[in-house]
Amino acid sequence: MGQPVTLITTSSPRPGILRFELNRSLTGMGHVRYEMGDEIRADDPASELAKRLFDAGGVSAVHVFGSMVTVTLASSDFGDLETVIGGLYTYYLPGVEIPSDEELIAMVE
Repeated sequence: MGQPVTLITTSSPRPGILRFELNRSLTGMGHVRYEMGDEIRADDPASELAKRLFDAGGVSAVHVFGSMVTVTLASSDFGDLETVIGGLYTYYLPGVEIPSDEELIAMVE
């Protein structure tokens, strides 16, 4: 459940840089930059995406400006970044038990 993020991968004149144009804005008009080893404490969509991209491996930096995500690669051995970005808003993956209505109502009370 959740809505997949649609994205277009665009090229960069600099080697080791990937750009992704998303169908939604993650930061509004602001921009954020994350580097490998930084402690990411925020819980906003851009921070969550950066955490997931670093966990995928092969990424040294992530810059998010509105709906544009720029990824600096640490090596040529990186994960499937398009799948990571596309699944940002997918909450219930295969094998995850979906809570019943009663369980959801109990969480609110």
